Amino acid sequence: MIYKPFQDLKLSALGFGTMRLPTVNGNDPDIDEKAAAELVDYAMKNGVNYYDTAWGYHSGNSEIVMGKILKNYPREKFYLASKFPGYDLSNMTKVKEIFEKQLEKCQVEYFDFYLFHNVCEMNINEYLDPQYGIYDFLTEQKRNGRIKHLGFSAHGSYDVMKRFLDAYGKDMEFCQIQLNWLDWTFQGAKEKAELLKDYNIPVWVMEPVRGGKLAKLAERDEAALTALRPDEKIPAWAFRFIQSVPEVVVTLSGMLNFDQVKDNIKTFEEDKPLNEKEMAEILSIADKIAKKTSLPCTECRYCTSHCPQGLDIPELIKLYNEHCLTGGGFIAPMALMAVPDDKKPSSCVGCRSCEAVCPQQIKISEAMSDFTSKLA
Repeated sequence: MIYKPFQDLKLSALGFGTMRLPTVNGNDPDIDEKAAAELVDYAMKNGVNYYDTAWGYHSGNSEIVMGKILKNYPREKFYLASKFPGYDLSNMTKVKEIFEKQLEKCQVEYFDFYLFHNVCEMNINEYLDPQYGIYDFLTEQKRNGRIKHLGFSAHGSYDVMKRFLDAYGKDMEFCQIQLNWLDWTFQGAKEKAELLKDYNIPVWVMEPVRGGKLAKLAERDEAALTALRPDEKIPAWAFRFIQSVPEVVVTLSGMLNFDQVKDNIKTFEEDKPLNEKEMAEILSIADKIAKKTSLPCTECRYCTSHCPQGLDIPELIKLYNEHCLTGGGFIAPMALMAVPDDKKPSSCVGCRSCEAVCPQQIKISEAMSDFTSKLA
């Protein structure tokens, strides 16, 4: 196992994410505790020392099950991370209550790592609002030793992350972002990683294989990668890409079965970052994948000056592209929660004034109509 230095610690470069534990009959809240325990035991015996859970994973049961499983190991043998669930605005007044319950569920006296969960457009104002006392409470727990290291995760835009960092960056020790070879440019992961570097904040990676999307590619693309690394499995390319980003300390992977655990641990026996030719090939494949489903908006903003509804069309197209590529998901709906109802895609009146000035000749009105249907 590769270990990465973090302050005075040595963390396994592969972290065990527990958002996708094995379940009984595919029922998300019903975790197969025996199967999960076997996977964790194998990971422990093969050097994985970082385990990541959260309040909402598996409908609240991930923390409970991980607490039971990890209780079987000496506390100094693992690092446990959990998060304050600010993705639900109704939780904002309950930070103390939730934190105490999390310690109880996980059967620990402290968290090694604790995060502001999912800083994004829908909750940035609340996270920064002192009336809720979230920052004050969590920094107090850090001073008291009940949080050893404080950080945040983010699915929001670069600008949202910048707002959060400008307010709290001096106290953030790490940040978890969605980073993989597809989102390096598609979701601006490269710029987000560079932003964190400016603040001297190391990167934790979530969705390295984009929920499994990067584990299997088109036959032609797989052949191109295999020609470059004949002995490397396709999912391993996702991890090799991340190994090419020096700011990354921990890469989290949700592992559902023994094959995934074994393959990932084998991959992390060696640090084998991509060379220049390999990097060019993988990013070329990413570009092709994105172009298949994405509208070619260049954010020239000619459209916005002609929209009678005042819609931020480039931003809506960006969210539409994400939603189409992912085949749904939560990122676009979550971001749109921060958008006033009269500025959402459903407010497009189909006048086509924007299309008359679009240099890319995008059929914007059709995209907004399709987006509205997909969201519904």
